[in-house]
Amino acid sequence: MNTTSTPRLELLNITKQYPGCLANDRISMQLSPGEIHALLGENGAGKSTLVKSIYGVVAPNSGQFMWDGKEVEIKSPAIARELGIGMVFQHFSLFETLTVSQNIELCLSKAQLETIGHLGSKISTLSKAYGLNVDPDRLVHTLSIGERQRVEIMRCLVQDVKLLILDEPTSVLTPQEVAGLFDVLRRLSSEGCSIMFISHKLHEVTEICHSATILRGGKAIDTCDPRIETPASIAKMMVGDLAEQDAGYSKKIGTETLFKAEDLTLDSKQPFGTSLKHISFELKKGEILGVAGVAGNGQDELMAAISGEDGRKLKNVMWLDGKDISSLGAGTRRSLGMAYVPEERLGRGAVPDMSLAENTLLTHKVGFVKNGWVEWKAVKQYAKSIIDQFKVKCHGEFSHAKSLSGGNLQKFIMGREIGQNPKVLICAHPTWGVDVGAALAIHQALLALRDQGAAILLISEDIDELFLLADRMAAICDGHLSPTVHTEKTSIDQIGEWMAGTFINTNTHDTNQETAA
Repeated sequence: MNTTSTPRLELLNITKQYPGCLANDRISMQLSPGEIHALLGENGAGKSTLVKSIYGVVAPNSGQFMWDGKEVEIKSPAIARELGIGMVFQHFSLFETLTVSQNIELCLSKAQLETIGHLGSKISTLSKAYGLNVDPDRLVHTLSIGERQRVEIMRCLVQDVKLLILDEPTSVLTPQEVAGLFDVLRRLSSEGCSIMFISHKLHEVTEICHSATILRGGKAIDTCDPRIETPASIAKMMVGDLAEQDAGYSKKIGTETLFKAEDLTLDSKQPFGTSLKHISFELKKGEILGVAGVAGNGQDELMAAISGEDGRKLKNVMWLDGKDISSLGAGTRRSLGMAYVPEERLGRGAVPDMSLAENTLLTHKVGFVKNGWVEWKAVKQYAKSIIDQFKVKCHGEFSHAKSLSGGNLQKFIMGREIGQNPKVLICAHPTWGVDVGAALAIHQALLALRDQGAAILLISEDIDELFLLADRMAAICDGHLSPTVHTEKTSIDQIGEWMAGTFINTNTHDTNQETAA
């Protein structure tokens, strides 16, 4: 990292005002050539607005951008790319039915294509140089999530990137893929490329970043050198004294079985989905079973099958508290004691244009409906209690779901489901994209529910979170579920290998047995 030269990028008093919200308040910062700089803060702190301004997606109301010592106006992503700024968004923007080369070509100008020459050869050369293993002729729908991320990075490299912005780059990767990504980033840094790294995983920030800027309430409130900090000290800078880090929780051994799946096999409804293949497992009272896996390996299909969202009537494959629920609908399963927190908050977890009180009623009718009439006073009081208990930042129970930040909406949905005192809670990615403070509140709520005797299935792409919370662990790959193992008897390396499918035996379906590994 070269800290003595002219900054690659300097921000001077960048301000962005939305109606009723000052998203960025006179933010100033700079990045040097070769610097890996973390941008940190709670949800709603202003990170996304700031990087979108740098990439030309959002126009700030005031302030200056200095690029290699000269003032520039970044009016569009095309102008940003011409300067040498590349961005890999948290949600990839690739066309699944096109090849890698065709996807990359879409973001290149005619002049860039003429300069590059044969694009496939350029991709292959860069792939070999950086160890990315990107095949220009592969169709995107055949790629894993980790491979798709490498395509996004390759799209930036082809354009001779000088500043690479990464938004939550490791949220969908196996531990082995994270290590590979960090090797690429260190290589780019050594060659003088500046990198802006946005992540809620603070141990990754301390591992790879040279510096960090902390945002709070739209303002840059602190800077630090992550290499001499700890995740706990950085969290305290982000959210103050309330940001106690999860220090590790005691593990429990469950008692009787509350939910059981046996030889669950189901074709995917989606053309690019993943079919479930002979899945068997048990959820026990007073225990959390964590399932790790890279996105797109059957998690969505498994959740839909268990919750009843899938809608297809099966027989003798799933039991809730001893009752065969294989052919029952989602509503009936809820009435028998199942609660569900889906991955998608808006649209599935909550109706965007409905108030929080109305969203409460959607899944929780006991005590709120009498003789066919809704007891709205009780509904509103209960919604208020969720808001208070889970410290949901909003304007009250009449706030529309879409008006809440992702972390606050997630806390509300978790509170709504936990408040039903379910026998079984099915929970997907509970803290995905959620800040440190909100994640801590959600973790404690899950553990409290477990200790009350619920059985919890926790599906997450955050392997550290699973090791923190889960009493037993498994991994899902290509629709197969690995053996389950007590968390204290396994390792991140083993679970990472299972996430890559090493447990799958093509000659047998018996992959779901308890192991003492």
